[in-house]
Amino acid sequence: MPILQYQCSACGKQFDELVKKFSDEVRCPGCGAVATRLYCGEMFSATGKPAKKCSGNCKTCSGCK
Repeated sequence: MPILQYQCSACGKQFDELVKKFSDEVRCPGCGAVATRLYCGEMFSATGKPAKKCSGNCKTCSGCK
């Protein structure tokens, strides 16, 4: 289960959330509005090594190399 970064689209609050799946809907702990995932910070490949030029958005990526 990953810990991902989110930002609330209503109040702008940024927070971390432990989710079961990457596609889970996350709500802001402050106001309860639906939050969007932030793609920032250091990403790691399946081997545990930092991935080169990784945006963190696996839907638009050709895979970690």
